[in-house]
Parts: sequence; structure tokens; C-alpha cells
Amino acid sequence: MKGQKEPVLTIRDLSVSFTMYDRGLNRREFEMVHQLSLTVNAGEIVAVAGSSGSGKSLLAHAVLGILPGNARVTGTMEFCGQRLDEASLKKLRGQEISFIPQSVKYLDPLMKVGRQVIGPCSRREKKERQEKMKQVFARYQLEESVANLYPYQLSGGMARRVLISGAVMNSAKLIVADEPTPGLQESLARETLHNFRELAEEGCGVLLITHDIDLALQMADRIAVFYDGRVLEPAPAADFLNTNWKEEVELCKSFTKSRPFGQRISVSDIGRMPLGY
Repeated sequence: MKGQKEPVLTIRDLSVSFTMYDRGLNRREFEMVHQLSLTVNAGEIVAVAGSSGSGKSLLAHAVLGILPGNARVTGTMEFCGQRLDEASLKKLRGQEISFIPQSVKYLDPLMKVGRQVIGPCSRREKKERQEKMKQVFARYQLEESVANLYPYQLSGGMARRVLISGAVMNSAKLIVADEPTPGLQESLARETLHNFRELAEEGCGVLLITHDIDLALQMADRIAVFYDGRVLEPAPAADFLNTNWKEEVELCKSFTKSRPFGQRISVSDIGRMPLGY
């Protein structure tokens, strides 16, 4: 259909569980994400918002294929219509799919920052990528000299800006940003989200995972509330702006507990709930 945005990322019935052993060496399965479905279209920002420690990062790690060895993933994920598997993810990570991790520990402590931001490239490409890195550093208020520093020499805010810089170096079709703004000054956090908006307007899809729903409301096209391993069905940000969303989200948490695993909940479902639920 003309004007319709094409899905960049499609997740269907994603469940993530972990195999663990108790003191008696009894094997147990703990399911942390329950039949989650989500779509990110080209040219839009979808925010998955939830409290810290709720397991939101598991969604990002599942999409990137970087969960630990004791994780079990079921459901399907597609990138631009092609099913994501281990082989395809190896080719896509860092190229067509960029990742901004929550922890600055993802930076290699033994490699200078510049090499990490530029990434692997041929000698012919190196000069061009060095110039692009200078432009990206300027955008995120990093001095060119930062390229010659090691991660331990960076402040927390600088390290986070370096991670963001590395993610936007390539012309990615999808950016998965896991809590990209903590540690940044509010003005720089807003600027970072504005840069995500610019990337979205250029056709990139952005999956923004955050605990800061206020910030997400300012920039996201759609918002999905993550709670208890499930999501409130993504709704336009305007739906939250037109309601007392804080009360609605608290109501959603109670409502979510009463629904079977995997059953998605919409903002309209909340609106139909009886008073005093």
C-alpha cells in the first residue's frame, strides 16, 4: 500500500527462559519473557518502557542473539522480512543492525576508543570512516582526542556517548538502544533522542528500551509498556499524552496479572475496565 511503512523488525510470540539448578541440583526453567509480539517499522521509534530490573534488556539481547548459553528462546524474529537466526545475525550485527548497550563495559578495555568506533574496515575505507567519526564525535560533544583514549580514561557520560557514536557510524536499518541516556545531562539526552528521530526520518527503525517514559513520550511514535515479562500492546504516544498515563500504567500492571501469558493488552482494554478493578 502506498505510504505504508515496511516492518524492519517483527517479533512474534517471543519467550525467553533460563535453565537453572537449585542446591539439590534439580533443574528448573525460569521464563522471564512471555510470548511477546512487537513490530518496528522503517522510519519510526518504538519505545519499550518499564521499570529498572524488569527484564527489558532481555528483549534487546534476544534480538541481537547475545543471550547467555543457558537461555532458551522460542518464537520467531524477522529482519526486513527475513528470519533472524544465528548465521544471519553474525552478518547483520554492527552493520545493518546496530546496538547501543546499557553497560559501558561493552567497550574493549584494551583497545583505544577510536578503533572501536571506526570498526573493522579496509585501508581504503579507513580515511573515510575517520572523517565520519570526527563528525559523529562533534555531534555528541566529544573532542577528536578522545579517539586516542582507552575506555578507563573516559567518564561515564563520555563512555556512553562513545557507544552511541559507534552505533550511528554505519547506515543501519535498525538501531536497538538499551537505556542509551542514563548518565547523560538532560540536554544531551534530549539531543540523543533528537538524533534518533533524524535517523528515523531517514528510514531507520529504532527500538528504544528505557525506564524513562517521560523522555520516550517526547520522541517515540509508539510506546509499549513492559511489565512482568509482557507488554501492553504498543499504542501511539499521543494516546498516553491524552490520558493520565501514570494512573493508566499502574492500572495496566494489575490488569496484566489477571490475563493469561501471551495475551496482549491494549490501551482500549484498560479503558473498558470497570472502576475499582
